[in-house]
Amino acid sequence: MAVLIPTVLVVLCFVSFGICWPLAEDNYLDEGNSVDGDVVIDLSSLGPEAFREPDEKSGEALSNWTSTSEVNPEETGEYLEGDILMPPGSLRNGMRDQSYRWQDGIVPYVIEGSYSTEQRNLIMKAIADYHRLTCIRFVPYTGQTDYLVIQSKNTGCWSSVGRIGGRQEVNLQTPGCVSLKGTVLHELLHALGFMHEQSRPERDHFVTVHYRNIRAGAENNFKKADAKSTDDFGVGYDYNSVMHYSDKAFSKNGQITIEPKVGGVKVGQRDGFSRGDVRKLNNMYNCSKE
Repeated sequence: MAVLIPTVLVVLCFVSFGICWPLAEDNYLDEGNSVDGDVVIDLSSLGPEAFREPDEKSGEALSNWTSTSEVNPEETGEYLEGDILMPPGSLRNGMRDQSYRWQDGIVPYVIEGSYSTEQRNLIMKAIADYHRLTCIRFVPYTGQTDYLVIQSKNTGCWSSVGRIGGRQEVNLQTPGCVSLKGTVLHELLHALGFMHEQSRPERDHFVTVHYRNIRAGAENNFKKADAKSTDDFGVGYDYNSVMHYSDKAFSKNGQITIEPKVGGVKVGQRDGFSRGDVRKLNNMYNCSKE
């Protein structure tokens, strides 16, 4: 039985665009339709390469990215899989192979980055999509123990995976990481617990990875996750996921590195959520919202 929990309708208006979005709306949640904050996300498949500090080398690489580039901004980074970074010593109790989901799907956040009005509006559009399509709620940080900090340091596009505890940073370097709404959605999905789509254990049934075209040192970015450490939450492989690499990700020669086994399919879109993204996120957080 769904229970109506009334909330105040908060409307976000972008003066520069003359348009508004509702940021909170009446929530239809099942009783108990929230996830315990201690539900574990297994990070063991990431390996030690995920644990490092941000660096400006990735920022320099991103500075060469333009809207005409054949890869996505987050695929220019030197981090694991391009944009996954787990700060050393940040995980609770030294559990380097686990993070957690956000309790009740509530994510306190603060924007500390130096963004233009247009770039900040893009971030808020992405947050509005979460509020419109899922039960995830990004709420202003008011001293909560665990919270996200959205920043714009010159270290590329990156995020940790899941809730790691305390101050947790998501970096959206300007202008590259705030040029496409899908890039913002992508990094926030990492923070909510999503891995990359093409790292799914069954991916070889759906795409062919051409290792001969991958630049030296980036081969590990195409490692598959262990089936025992992942959960598809009832959603099949999604070519259209905002978490999927582009077909020339980490290419050394401009040739395709990921080729779909279905003709006419394009991978790596950064326009917005796919239906599969929404279903998976809602299933992950026990949300019955359609």
